[in-house]
Amino acid sequence: MIRSITKQKPFEEVTGLLGEMERVFIIGCGTCTTMAHTGGQAEVLAMKQKLVEARKVITGFMIIPVACDNLTDEALQGNQPAMREAQALLIMTCAFGVQTISRFLDIPVIPALDTLFIGKESGLGLYQEICVQCGECILGETGGICPVTSCHKGLVNGPCGGTNNGKCEIDRNKDCAWTLIYERLKKQGRLSVMRKFQAAKNYHVEPKPGKILLEL
Repeated sequence: MIRSITKQKPFEEVTGLLGEMERVFIIGCGTCTTMAHTGGQAEVLAMKQKLVEARKVITGFMIIPVACDNLTDEALQGNQPAMREAQALLIMTCAFGVQTISRFLDIPVIPALDTLFIGKESGLGLYQEICVQCGECILGETGGICPVTSCHKGLVNGPCGGTNNGKCEIDRNKDCAWTLIYERLKKQGRLSVMRKFQAAKNYHVEPKPGKILLEL
């Protein structure tokens, strides 16, 4: 299961972003931030209490089922009156959710969270970053293991000199990505693939912000 992983901004940063806007409506998310304990009902209620103590007026709050899909607009409709009373919407979702909600309302949106990465659940409560959308996928030459995300240094032509006994020099508890790639290709009888030189990553493959047009 793919999740956006987030962390809460320091409360001082949140109040700094709100500035003199006193009336606030809070929006949490029932999926990713609920799972991450950064924007579910408990966190929204805790934020509400802290804002009240900071002399803010809370016009209302809601936990939107999914903050970043095509039903976001419909989900927001029932709380429009309370939102319209607010000077700002404090959004406790990932950045994708913040941007999605902002498209449907002309009220200032203030993110209460920082989005860290897109992760895949690899264990109970444990997420592993799987893709940075670089636009130059080399998984075919690396046994299906991405060195851009799996290697701390993002090396695309084999391990650095710091790897030791198959472990990463930056995190000794982490397997070296290129050791994993070597073992995978060896098992597949494809070690010759590692002889191919990979050019330095071109981070301008898709100008940022990216835009994709699919022919339907």
